[in-house]
Amino acid sequence: MADSPVILLVDDEPLIRMAASDMLTDCGAVVLEADNADEALRILKLRDDIQLVFSDVNMPGTMDGLALLECVHELRPLVELILTSGRGQYALSKLPDDGTFLPKPYNAFKL
Repeated sequence: MADSPVILLVDDEPLIRMAASDMLTDCGAVVLEADNADEALRILKLRDDIQLVFSDVNMPGTMDGLALLECVHELRPLVELILTSGRGQYALSKLPDDGTFLPKPYNAFKL
């Protein structure tokens, strides 16, 4: 699967992360999982093949999903960014670069 996109999925809710991972895998992606922003940044620093970071907003730890995507954009400006939340909308102007907001609940057709 050398041509498969590599996606870093970040969500602290195991069942939501598992469902999203299954959907993304079914779409042909290679999915790496993290349950918080700190773990996501560790993975990002170890892997240079990540093409997209798909993160929930509200997570425990040192930063939320929006701050994570800002860090990702600084470290790897070419990585695509998707922010998701079930607790409200986020203005695209708050997202770094050309980031996308995808409200929860999402399904495979939205992905």
